[in-house]
Amino acid sequence: MKQQLIKCALLAFAALAAVATAAARADGMDGKALFLKNCAACHQPTGKGIPGAFPALAGNKFVQGKSTDVATVLLKGRGGMPDFSESLSDQDISTILSFVRSSWGNQAAPLSEAEVMALRDVLQVEPFSNGQMSNKH
Repeated sequence: MKQQLIKCALLAFAALAAVATAAARADGMDGKALFLKNCAACHQPTGKGIPGAFPALAGNKFVQGKSTDVATVLLKGRGGMPDFSESLSDQDISTILSFVRSSWGNQAAPLSEAEVMALRDVLQVEPFSNGQMSNKH
């Protein structure tokens, strides 16, 4: 009887963990999924970009450089790249950048949500508002 209770408890725990993982991914916790949804159209799913149009992120020294410089591009835009300050949360930005900075051979440190939030303040970019709609891209 005790063994059955333990097995039931373990199954319940495993089910809750699976639900929590699925919910986290649905909430934008998966960097690859966020990248594919928001960035891959230009930078390609492989991170190789489109020569002459969209830069490669794979092996890119800028991407692997100072994390705040890379985050600034997402918050303010640069060249032909739009800013994502109104369409991506600080958590989404940090998750995407952490994925990009560690994928396709890139080896750079992840970026935290708190770092993105602080950078918004430094750059005087409005805080993300989940209810806000944007037609920037």
